[in-house]
Amino acid sequence: MLRVGMLTSGGDCQALNAAMRGVAKGLSTNVEDLEIFGFLNGYKGLIYGDYKLLSSSDFSGILTKGGTMIGSSRQPFKLMRVPDENGLDKVEAMKQNYYKLNLDCLVILGGNGTQKTANLLREEGLNVIHLPKTIDNDIYGTDVTFGFQSAINIATDAIDCIHTTAASHNRVFIVEVMGHKVGWLTLYAGLAGGADIILLPEIPYDINKVVQSIEKRSKAGKGFTILAVAEGAISKEDAQLSKKEYKKKLEKSKKNYPSVSYEIAQRIQEKLGTEVRVTVPGHTQRGGSPSPYDRVLCTRLGAEGAKAILEKDYGKMIAMVNDDIKRVPLENVAGKLKTVDPNGQTVREAKFIGISFGD
Repeated sequence: MLRVGMLTSGGDCQALNAAMRGVAKGLSTNVEDLEIFGFLNGYKGLIYGDYKLLSSSDFSGILTKGGTMIGSSRQPFKLMRVPDENGLDKVEAMKQNYYKLNLDCLVILGGNGTQKTANLLREEGLNVIHLPKTIDNDIYGTDVTFGFQSAINIATDAIDCIHTTAASHNRVFIVEVMGHKVGWLTLYAGLAGGADIILLPEIPYDINKVVQSIEKRSKAGKGFTILAVAEGAISKEDAQLSKKEYKKKLEKSKKNYPSVSYEIAQRIQEKLGTEVRVTVPGHTQRGGSPSPYDRVLCTRLGAEGAKAILEKDYGKMIAMVNDDIKRVPLENVAGKLKTVDPNGQTVREAKFIGISFGD
């Protein structure tokens, strides 16, 4: 009897169900006696023993369904060693529930924080396999995470839709794309959507350069400008602040602006005297059905995850590297962030065709 646990942790995305399906189908096709337990609502389910036995029918018809059928929640890694309000040792509780079900392996789907806890459980002696999920595409050691392409499609569609109204009214529009610490999603959606200015966390912007880019388009007879702005876009002035100072500045800004895009919009308006509109697709970028690319990616990642379990090759992240599915040791990647290289080829090519990054 092979007994496997599954959980999805952190923010949801479109392809979590597809990835779980890939693992389940890979195992069920090759193992006669199999039990799969789904821990409900992420690590919370593993901590408090909230789970259910999943049947083959649970994995049927979910390839195209977004979200996660077993729920998710955010359990910050930095608090995993901190007892809960009742004094419960979370790490010890997770281990006890793992052993109570006599699991052979725990399949964990999630982003950076999820991965760090997965590695912690590996260090505690549990057999784990990690599948890299995040629309931010910021997990180190894999070329792409599932959820990323689906989110690109949605963010790009938002920019596409803004194009027509921006052109009709000769306005400056800002489309705010998800991404607090990294700008992969904004970069790709901005390029795909034909944004004129792209502002990323990795490339601090100069508001004067942003304004100059808008003015240059106006002088060239182009009546509108579209900015793709990451949630975590930061000015050159703010980039000079310490983490403590910047955090204090953000708390103050939130009293006046819902997000960074609204502050940028006001600064542009003050300098140009022109109206600037802001559109925030928000959590729509996490929703809907997974793209065909993500469905294929998850099927491949899931199949390799199943193979790793059958071969007892635990403690690995299943990654995409140069279009090949690889098994990467968790200890080599956990806690590392994959950021956009300001001098990388994609950014250089974007600048070559005239896209401004405000630097």
